Amino acid sequence: MATRNKAKVKRKKAPTKRPVARKKPLKAAKKPARKAPVRRAAPKAPRPKPKAAAPASPPPPGERIGVVTHYYGHLSVAVVKLEPGATMRVGDNIHIKGHTSDFSQRVESLQVGHAPVEEVGPNDDFGLKVAEHAREHDVVYRVK
Repeated sequence: MATRNKAKVKRKKAPTKRPVARKKPLKAAKKPARKAPVRRAAPKAPRPKPKAAAPASPPPPGERIGVVTHYYGHLSVAVVKLEPGATMRVGDNIHIKGHTSDFSQRVESLQVGHAPVEEVGPNDDFGLKVAEHAREHDVVYRVK
């Protein structure tokens, strides 16, 4: 069988058609349509605003005995500075109240210099185990 060399024939590509830009027909100038007038209600007399009653702050939950000076979050221990003449004992019921904290608890543990004690006075620098988060400047009350 004889093989023929087929000559490669180059074909011409068809020309691409470009889109024809169409011109828009001219419209006759029209006047804009008038809008209907907006009807508004007659102004009402202003209502008197009710005066907010100042919330009456509840009385303190007991006798003020001290203020939280520091809080150790990883130990849940508050350092408290007692008022002059105040004492605190293990077993006392206290209430700690501040801007965001407000809780009561029974004193379970008091420590002075990492040593447990049963009673502390105003000159002692002591730590108090607390049940919730206490913040500096929170007030400590003794609940009766």
